Amino acid sequence: MTSNTPAMAELEKRRETKELTEQAEQDRLDGLIPHPVGWSVLIVVPQPDEAFEGGLIKAAKTKRDEEILSSIGLVIDLGPQAYSDKERFGDVPWCKPGDYVMFRPNSGTRFKMGKREYRLLNDDSIEALVPDPSVVKSAR
Repeated sequence: MTSNTPAMAELEKRRETKELTEQAEQDRLDGLIPHPVGWSVLIVVPQPDEAFEGGLIKAAKTKRDEEILSSIGLVIDLGPQAYSDKERFGDVPWCKPGDYVMFRPNSGTRFKMGKREYRLLNDDSIEALVPDPSVVKSAR
């Protein structure tokens, strides 16, 4: 064992404490997420990967750009009138909470709570259901 072992243990302890504190704050914020009204659909945007496929770590700007230009998200809530227009949408809503959906990048009202980005979209802004978001990559 090297003389750096106690210092490394202290660094690890601080990192774990920071992660627990950040998770507790995110949990608190999750309870304060706005509820959509009217025809709105509330989406949470998945956080971008930390590294490229080859293992190279992404710059903060690259991750932020990916988040902003994301076109896939997880539906977490629907406004009370979402998909209620039977003439436009038929009898079946286009999506429901728990579905991954595709929408146009930069669409909707974007906001962050903690480290998570959310979007409020109109119900007719949903363009596709995505069965497996892990295989869909941006074409930019």
